[in-house]
Amino acid sequence: MTRPSELPGVLVVDDSPFFRRLVSELVASSGEFRVVGTAENGQEALGLVHSLTPDLVTMDLQMPELGGLDAIGYIMSESPRPIVVVSAHAGQGTPAAIRALELGAVELVPKDDGQGRLSAIRMAPRLLGALRAAAAADVRRVPVLARPRQSGAQAFAARPGEARRVVAIAASTGGPRALAELVPQLPVGLEAAVVIVQHMPAGFTRSFAERLNGLSALTVVEASDGMDLRADTAYVAPGDYHLQVRARDGGLRLALDQEPTVWGVRPAADPTFHSVAATFGAAAVGVVLTGLGRDGATGLRAIHDAGGVGVAQDRGTATIYGMPGAAVEGGGTDLVLPLGAMAERIGALLRELPRR
Repeated sequence: MTRPSELPGVLVVDDSPFFRRLVSELVASSGEFRVVGTAENGQEALGLVHSLTPDLVTMDLQMPELGGLDAIGYIMSESPRPIVVVSAHAGQGTPAAIRALELGAVELVPKDDGQGRLSAIRMAPRLLGALRAAAAADVRRVPVLARPRQSGAQAFAARPGEARRVVAIAASTGGPRALAELVPQLPVGLEAAVVIVQHMPAGFTRSFAERLNGLSALTVVEASDGMDLRADTAYVAPGDYHLQVRARDGGLRLALDQEPTVWGVRPAADPTFHSVAATFGAAAVGVVLTGLGRDGATGLRAIHDAGGVGVAQDRGTATIYGMPGAAVEGGGTDLVLPLGAMAERIGALLRELPRR
C-alpha cells in the first residue's frame, strides 16, 4: 500500500481562495495525489516549485503579478514538470488554452461555473483524469517551444490542387506543442495534404487549427464533412468526430462521423489511418506523436502494410511515449525519429513516394 507521503505531490496555483480550496480538497481526497503547497499567483508559484519540488502543478491562467502563461513558460524553462491548467480561460475556443499547451502544459480542465458541492462534483472526474495523464508525462527532455521557425521559401507555393500524397498525424497528450513545432516545418509544393487527429474535446479544435494556420505555410483548417482533400492543406479532425478520407464523386473528400469511441476517444487516429491506407496506399506517410494509450498503432500498421511509410516519435522527445511505443510494438513503424528531425525527413519521403 502506498503511504500518503509517497503519493505524487501537487502544487495548486490559483488567485481565487475558493478554487484553491476546491482543487486542494479534490486532490487530497483522491487517494492518488497529495497537496504539497498552494500559491495565489505565478510569482509565488515559481518560488514554491523550486523549494517544494512538486511532482505536478495545477495552474490558473488569469492571475495578478505573474499570470499563468508566463509562469508556465518559466517553469518549463527552469524546472520542467507536468502542468495541468485549471482555468475559466481553458474553456472552448480560448487562444490562451492553446498557447498554454504549446508552452508545455499537458492537460486542460475548464473551471466549473457553479459553486460548492455541485462544482466539486462536476470538476472531480475531469481534474483527476487530467492529473493521471499528467503524472504519466515525461517533460524533462522535451525542448521549450518558443515560436516555430518558418521557411520563407515555402511561402511561394503554387495554388493548392488535388492531393496526390498524404501525411496522416496522430497525437494526444503533449501533442499541441509537438504539432506546433512540426506542422509549420512541413514542406509545400509536393502535392500532399495533411490530416491531423489530436485528441481534443469539441470546441478546442477550431482555435487550434487557426493557431497552426497562423504559424504555417500550409493552410490549416478544422475539417468539415464533405470537404475536398487538397494539396498544401492540413485538416484538423474536429472534437467529438472521427475523420476519414473517402473516394467520392471522382475525387477525395473528408467524411465525419460520430461512431462509437475508439480506445475511449473521438476523434481517434485509427479510423483515419485505416481510411488513408485504403485510399492512398503507398502514397501515404503515417506519423504517431506523443500521447497516452494505443491509438494509431493498428492504423499505422495498415498504412505500412499498404506500402506507405510509418513514422513514430522517439522516446527522448515524446512527452508520453505510450502511443509511439505502441506503434513501434505494433510493427507499423519504419522510422523512429526525434521531433525536430521529422519535418525534413517527411519532406524527403514525400519526394520519393509515388503519386496516388
